[in-house]
Amino acid sequence: MDAAGRPSTGQVILLATSSAVTAILYAIYRHKSKVAHSLKGAKKVTLDQDLKTFLMEAPGKCVPYAVIEGVVRSVKETLSSQFVENCKGVVQRLTLCEHKMVWNRTTHLWNDHEKIIHQRTNTTPFDLVPQEGEGDRAVRVVRPLEAAELSLETVYEKFHPSVQSFTDVIGHYISGERPKGLRETEEMLKVGTVLTGVGELVLDSNHTIKLQPPKEGMRYYLSGLDFDSLLRKQESSVRLWRILTVLFGVATCAVLVFLLYKQYRRHQERQRLREMQETLMAGGDAANHCVICLSSPRSCVFLECGHVCACDKCYQALPRPPHCPMCRQEIVRVVPLYNS
Repeated sequence: MDAAGRPSTGQVILLATSSAVTAILYAIYRHKSKVAHSLKGAKKVTLDQDLKTFLMEAPGKCVPYAVIEGVVRSVKETLSSQFVENCKGVVQRLTLCEHKMVWNRTTHLWNDHEKIIHQRTNTTPFDLVPQEGEGDRAVRVVRPLEAAELSLETVYEKFHPSVQSFTDVIGHYISGERPKGLRETEEMLKVGTVLTGVGELVLDSNHTIKLQPPKEGMRYYLSGLDFDSLLRKQESSVRLWRILTVLFGVATCAVLVFLLYKQYRRHQERQRLREMQETLMAGGDAANHCVICLSSPRSCVFLECGHVCACDKCYQALPRPPHCPMCRQEIVRVVPLYNS
């Protein structure tokens, strides 16, 4: 609090920051809760049933949010791994990542830093088919890279350490960056992988059943988890964000209560001083009270100025060397004053 009783700038910033973080966490929690609720309400369908007849009878030949599980099968050619023999897939992601240590001038520590310097993703059309592999029932997966959880398996990973000379080491210490090396990885969605797809299920004009990103802000999933595990994962995320929101909300309320309490105490103190001044003025004996605390009788004489203006307790509280509160002259010695 400042002299006028207003909260300090630091307290206002703390309250504003805490409130903003709480609002952000609550917005994330609401979004996660909405996602989990929509996932829980998704309609489960299987590749064993006659999906074409089912979709023909559905409004608009579409199920807005459906869950379907199947095995990945390529439509045309498959993608071959660049590093692993006989590894076929329908989605391939090649990543080249730079690893280095960066000096933090605030904490005075070296921190590990990663930076993707190149990434390429290749895809080929694929279907989800029954796990038994019998019959021609298949669901075409559309725009798989837009899925929130695309289960890619790391089939190759290699770290290439950087070779440094003594001069390079000295230069890196001066610049605050020490390269560690390059990490090369290859991830693939293999043919034969069991996927759980959650999205919009439609029957197009060519009588092809498609699973595509849903509308109305619902999330698109292509996960290696089964539906129950996927749902539990989302509900666990909702609980985590709810706990964080509650914790920061309680902290914000605590800061607000503290500031209000300090404001209330300040107001009480000002009211007490005002009542004391009014009482002293009404009693007509203000000249006999200490000019500092306005309550105790004057009980000491300041020399060499000779002022009788304070009580002994307030004199002891004066900063050293003490000065007279009336004329600001330095107090050489104090003589007790006794009223008989």
